[in-house]
Amino acid sequence: MLGLIASIVLASSGASAPDAGQSLLVLLDQAIASERSRQLALGPPKDVSERLVRLGALDQAPRRVVTTFDFSKIPEAERAAVRAAVGQRIAAVDAETQAALLALVPKEGWFLKSRYGEQAAQAAFLIVQHGPEGLVARFLPILEPLVAAGEVPGTDYAMMFDKVAILRNLPQRYGTQFRCDFGKWRPYPVEDPARLDERRAAVGYPGTFATYRTVFEKMPPCAQTPRPPPPGMTFD
Repeated sequence: MLGLIASIVLASSGASAPDAGQSLLVLLDQAIASERSRQLALGPPKDVSERLVRLGALDQAPRRVVTTFDFSKIPEAERAAVRAAVGQRIAAVDAETQAALLALVPKEGWFLKSRYGEQAAQAAFLIVQHGPEGLVARFLPILEPLVAAGEVPGTDYAMMFDKVAILRNLPQRYGTQFRCDFGKWRPYPVEDPARLDERRAAVGYPGTFATYRTVFEKMPPCAQTPRPPPPGMTFD
């Protein structure tokens, strides 16, 4: 959920309620097209690291729009249809970035930051994290020993662990995953809540979970979905 662009909020805030859904879809299409045009102007990437960074930028382009858009502007009767249209657009981008990433996976099984750089490794993480259960679960055991080796942030592993857990209808361990519940971002159930901050600190999260939660509470109203979103529709 990091790196949100305030200008998108300003762009979307002018839409009237009847046009808000269409405004969101236009902004979404523009963000994707703009990122594609930007990358095309750069020419071919010089190496795998640059390719990963570009894939990560494409992954984030539509999500920056969605996570800063006030869904309360969309009439309630239209929200489900708009959300489905949003999901289709993001799913198409995700399918593209995930396929491209899988074609780049090295023999070590992951993109070590000592070899590819932190920005490229983080891009790879986000692309996988936004994938379906099978994709995330494939890389989860590979990342675990790499955390101890300093090649993967513990926070990345924690987010992957939690996503697999909630997709398997299990409580999350580190409190990283939130869902849109009646217009507000709320955390999925957590195992042993009394020790949550202890577990978060062990993987490198600064501060408390309560502080982390306030980030989501300050976000604009989201699309009302009182049940877990389908794979590929997490917006972290």
